[in-house]
Amino acid sequence: MKLKKLVVGVAAVSMALSLAACGSRGGNASSGGGDNSGALVGIAMPTKTSERWIKDGDAIKASLEKLGYKTDLEYGDDKIPQQVQQISNMITKGAKVLIIASIDGTALSDQLDNAAKAGIKVIAYDRLINGNKNVDYYTTFDNEKVGVQQATSLLTGLGILDKDGKETGKKGPFNVELFAGSPDDNNATFFYNGAMKTLKKYIDDGTLVVKSGQTGFTQIATLRWDPATAQKRMQNLIASTYSGGAKVQGILSPYDGLSIGIISALTASGYSTSNLPVITGQDAEAASVKSIIAGQQYSTIFKDTRELGKQAVTMADDVLKGKTPEVNDTKSYDNKAKIVPTFLLQPQVVTKDNYQKVLVDSGYYKESDLK
Repeated sequence: MKLKKLVVGVAAVSMALSLAACGSRGGNASSGGGDNSGALVGIAMPTKTSERWIKDGDAIKASLEKLGYKTDLEYGDDKIPQQVQQISNMITKGAKVLIIASIDGTALSDQLDNAAKAGIKVIAYDRLINGNKNVDYYTTFDNEKVGVQQATSLLTGLGILDKDGKETGKKGPFNVELFAGSPDDNNATFFYNGAMKTLKKYIDDGTLVVKSGQTGFTQIATLRWDPATAQKRMQNLIASTYSGGAKVQGILSPYDGLSIGIISALTASGYSTSNLPVITGQDAEAASVKSIIAGQQYSTIFKDTRELGKQAVTMADDVLKGKTPEVNDTKSYDNKAKIVPTFLLQPQVVTKDNYQKVLVDSGYYKESDLK
């Protein structure tokens, strides 16, 4: 009897150990299960043509590796098939989490489905991925607020609002032109909606006059956020709308790269660098901050990508440790397949008056970077 009990006990222990071993294997197990120390995290960034994406990718990679994870950082060069292939390769390599800043937020459904089948969690980074339920989390800035801030800074630069956002009584009329971001980037719509919500009153009452008549998103969108495309459109606007001698006094630009292209078009058409329209921007890129200091571009929107990167890393780390990542918005970001749990960060307007405090004193730039 004792021998029989001993045999049964050994068999039970053996079975328990076997089950434990099976449970700790990789493969299709959820990212939150088992020991994920040293796991691979795929990081897909859209392009290197904007300095912010280079900074974002490098910072996320370094932070994850500091936590002991392996990384695969790839840039899609603004080519959708290239990014699709890069993400497919990350899945094949056995990534446990994907952090994706998409080129086209609707082009990754097959990859997201394959990721879900493999138990891989997906974090959309700054750009929402649309049309698929397998987007687990999203981290970004309050993008409608970005648009509101861009429009408000345009109104402030024109003198319609004072620095506290109060109306000054100036009625213009001021000639303005509007630019929007890429139609395949979900954020561009948020920027546009926030800006137009702010400007509508002043357009309706005649304080602002869009002489070209181009105010609809599809009319003013700039595919792939391409500076050359914005420059060409500005040249065409000057030739077609302002050839009679009228001057454009304000330009809503949603991104610094576009602003640089717009300024190039203006100066090539005879505008003095000391008497340019009020021009907005976004991302606080070094070239545009220098332009702001020089009195050319009026403003930019600073989105501290150090904080955005930290949030993405924290989310990935939580997922890999079996925790539920923190979010602060569960209502706003509908990707047409689900409401994606989101962590929002806050943007900030930067002008010549506060760039030192916001960008230099915070350590985002060195003073020498802006010389």
